[in-house]
Amino acid sequence: MTPPRTLGGVPDPDEEELIERLRAGDESAFGSLVTRYHPSMVRVASTFVPSRAVAEEVAQDTWLGVVKGLPRFEGRSSLKTWIFRILVNRAKTTGGREPRTVELDTGDGLGSERFTAAGTWREPPVVWTDDIEDRLAAPEIAARILEVVDQLPESQRQVVTLRDIEGLSSKEVCDVLGISEGNQRVLLHRARTRVRAMLEDDVRRWGK
Repeated sequence: MTPPRTLGGVPDPDEEELIERLRAGDESAFGSLVTRYHPSMVRVASTFVPSRAVAEEVAQDTWLGVVKGLPRFEGRSSLKTWIFRILVNRAKTTGGREPRTVELDTGDGLGSERFTAAGTWREPPVVWTDDIEDRLAAPEIAARILEVVDQLPESQRQVVTLRDIEGLSSKEVCDVLGISEGNQRVLLHRARTRVRAMLEDDVRRWGK
């Protein structure tokens, strides 16, 4: 019998029930799962492949893998983490056949022109006040952030998409991408630093 999925040591009956419904062929349960995760899956797949059309194909292929793999799902991770791991594996395979051009990851995204010879800021970064951060929740601002994220080097884009856009924990990101905690932490820091730097002009405008 599949061990119950736990959250902080406490069984998660809702997910257990969902898994049982999926295994029983409950179409409504599968439909709700697709509605919940498909847009996120396409977004994550897009960080590996050259176009949204290919990302859609990867997501569709992932759903087939989910259906076939459900009988073997052991509940050692959350259902979402398991689905995204299948997605990433398929996206990596597809991306290897159809590589996208990405910027090389050569640092933290802050150009040397931003510092003096002594290593201090020539112009300090804009302070992100709570008021500005609240405005980031607006749909048009969120769209702008997604545009900026898409300009990141591939590895940074993948980590920040899973962590900050899809809401996975650091452990879940490591499991999905097959990377170490230290590597995940460095990539996330560099990604957030780059995003912040690229959005500084917007932040100044929002703060007026």
